[in-house]
Amino acid sequence: MNARIDITNVTLKTKRLTLRPWQEEDLQDLYDYAHVEGVGQMAGWNPHKDLQESRQILKLFIEGKRTFALEYEGTVIGSLGVEEYQEAHYPELAELSGREIGYVLSKAYWGQGLMPEAVQAVMNYLFGTVKLDFLLVGHFDWNRQSARVIEKCGFRYIKTVPYETRYGTVENSVESILYRSDYLDKV
Repeated sequence: MNARIDITNVTLKTKRLTLRPWQEEDLQDLYDYAHVEGVGQMAGWNPHKDLQESRQILKLFIEGKRTFALEYEGTVIGSLGVEEYQEAHYPELAELSGREIGYVLSKAYWGQGLMPEAVQAVMNYLFGTVKLDFLLVGHFDWNRQSARVIEKCGFRYIKTVPYETRYGTVENSVESILYRSDYLDKV
């Protein structure tokens, strides 16, 4: 089952990143990475057309209280959401408490190991503090960068499910899972 999540007062620090709730002042940073071709498509959404579109998404992030802003050297360069998963796809998890994570990173910062660092920090928080039983994460079958992050973080394949993008296509989402017990065994 989907656990309740509220990151309103949560700030996580890594060696290079601060993961924190989004703020109104982050609007330009959000637009700066979200309007770039190739960034949003990795997560199933089109590049932002203008600041107004980014403002609407920022409002959803703030009100939703479940998406971290990834701050690097004073600039927000991406996001990591702790999203509800499709319970209908996972009847076998009905008695367990979990969530699905999703992330996006500015193209200028790809390949530097920042996203695995952010995912590890969120895993520490969700397994250590919130005490979730499991985390899910998915990536499109053609998205090798996300597949690599998922692999580095210790998730294992569970199944492939259809995912309807915000631009009207249906993609294969390769879903992976990590149980708290497996995570704690490695820590």
